[in-house]
Amino acid sequence: MEIGRQRRPERVIGPFGEALSLKDLPKNNMTRWVIRRKAAVVAAVNGGLLTLEEACDRYNLSLEEFISWQETIDKAGLPGLRISYLTQYRTEDRAKQDVSEKTGAQPPKDPLPDLH
Repeated sequence: MEIGRQRRPERVIGPFGEALSLKDLPKNNMTRWVIRRKAAVVAAVNGGLLTLEEACDRYNLSLEEFISWQETIDKAGLPGLRISYLTQYRTEDRAKQDVSEKTGAQPPKDPLPDLH
């Protein structure tokens, strides 16, 4: 009898509303990440099908890369996972940074620097 361990679900809801199991996840030798595959891995972790560590190990992802996928889905939805969207987003950020550098504006100071 197992005490204190939670059972993993056999299936979770995928990014497009479909049932998603371990066998439905991308293969572990994935080199080309399209929106559907990224979203499936994020849904698997969010649903408890895989742990964050298992997903990073299985797909050779860095923690930062996985978290960026997760944050992008939360912020911009699935279209945000497109490379072209990321390029546009990064270009907008760089333009804002260039403007602040030209005007001499300083970025706001971190009110809680010790908590990062």
